[in-house]
Amino acid sequence: SDVVSLHTPLTPATEGLIGQKELALMKAGALLINVARGPVVDKAALLAALQSGHLGGAGLDVHWVEPPPDLDTDPLYCHPNVLALPHLGSTAAEVYDDFAHVLAENVIRVRTGQPLLHQLC
Repeated sequence: SDVVSLHTPLTPATEGLIGQKELALMKAGALLINVARGPVVDKAALLAALQSGHLGGAGLDVHWVEPPPDLDTDPLYCHPNVLALPHLGSTAAEVYDDFAHVLAENVIRVRTGQPLLHQLC
């Protein structure tokens, strides 16, 4: 395949799912897109595959640590064939519409003494 896109939860079974062996099996010049979780991919193996030229590029919407602390110095993030985004994979007009609806509803709930929607703690 020209593009492999990862969409899986991070579990003990999926941590390190894509490593040196799996990257080597990819078509030369292919792109790896990770919108799952950073640790699903072995970071060192990904960098090696990019540096060797085997992979054509990587798109990262998730990271091994969020937010990535060393974007300006990390060799992976500085690689010219890596595009890193700040975990925006779910961002679409519909998502923003839903966010606005929940926000407006929660303002009403606060003003009327009702419990909030989607309260985390």
